[in-house]
Amino acid sequence: MTKRPDNLPAERLLTVAEAAEYLNTSQRFPRRLIAERRIRFVRVGRFVRIPESALREFVSAGLVEPITASDVWRAA
Repeated sequence: MTKRPDNLPAERLLTVAEAAEYLNTSQRFPRRLIAERRIRFVRVGRFVRIPESALREFVSAGLVEPITASDVWRAA
């Protein structure tokens, strides 16, 4: 068994197709996120890979919490 170098990430790197499946979107959407630099990605030669943590962060940043009736009354 070969030893893994310490400087390599311990997380899984996803292809664009796998990232699209993770986000339940078309492949065009993660490609656009990469082109607009809205998500972290890694270049491996000519290939592009997206760390799973980058997808989790992207989803978390877009999470909208539901409001309760008391929140509506406080805003008025």
